Amino acid sequence: MITNSQFKAITADYEKIQNKNRHILLQRKEEIYAKLPAYQELEQQISSLCIMQGRRLLSGDKQALDDMKKQLHSLSAQKQLLLQEHGYPADYLEPVYDCPDCQDTGYLPDHSKCHCMKQKIAHYLYEQSGLEHLLETENFSHLSTAYYQGEDLARFEKAVQSAKNFVLDFSSHYHNLLFYGTVGTGKSFLSCCIAKELLDAGYCVLYFSACSLFDRISEYTFGSKDRENLAQLYQDLYACDLLIIDDLGTELANGFVASELFTILNERHLRRRSTIISSNISLEELSEHYSERLFSRITSNYELFKFTGSDIRIQKKLSGRK
Repeated sequence: MITNSQFKAITADYEKIQNKNRHILLQRKEEIYAKLPAYQELEQQISSLCIMQGRRLLSGDKQALDDMKKQLHSLSAQKQLLLQEHGYPADYLEPVYDCPDCQDTGYLPDHSKCHCMKQKIAHYLYEQSGLEHLLETENFSHLSTAYYQGEDLARFEKAVQSAKNFVLDFSSHYHNLLFYGTVGTGKSFLSCCIAKELLDAGYCVLYFSACSLFDRISEYTFGSKDRENLAQLYQDLYACDLLIIDDLGTELANGFVASELFTILNERHLRRRSTIISSNISLEELSEHYSERLFSRITSNYELFKFTGSDIRIQKKLSGRK
């Protein structure tokens, strides 16, 4: 559900945690060795014991293992007692973990993902989506039909039901949505509602306004040192579970943009990766704005929903509501 680059970043987080905790343990050992020479002597006795009893085992002495276990238990108890007598916890020199359940590996003994990794994935997906703060208010729990009436309401309710079905069927059904119509009628809001549900379920969702997406592609394409960034951007755009392109039609229209958009949509279609597009322009304007091939790709592979009504943002301002 996450891209290779995202998984590498999460793995790198665990490596940093492991290195941090190894450093903490090393500092503690240096502290104890300096303050309690007797503790280091006990550790040396343990090392000598293991060597001696190992030789006995190799020589065929079957009693050696039981003897070693008893002596190790006694020496370990002495070490803990020595620490406690000097005001340290008995486990002060045990390995340090941020998450004892997985010992900072991200995986439990049965090889399933630990709860800490699941939290990291969810946090990382939110952060990378570009929607982290927006989704605090733009989600299904804040959805309202109070600003719609008549046919506008019927259209919005139909789109909402399809959005909920989109989420429910996401794992089993490849599906694309196009929300189009007048400004401020809930297209971006409904896209965000879907995004939050899927992010919370652990899916990789990327959100771009059309302007920012093509500006970034253009910057990486024509920048002398950005080839690696461009390759990574394409990988993320093609591989993420859901791509949301908001405000299509506001970007600068030219052959480069049209070609890039077609490539993105076509590649995602071939990979059966879902896309949501929202636009404030009509289907007729979309067809004029882009090539026939691109317009055909959108209208043939997307479920279309028209949004109509007054600008909700203006209505809220007039009513004094946020």
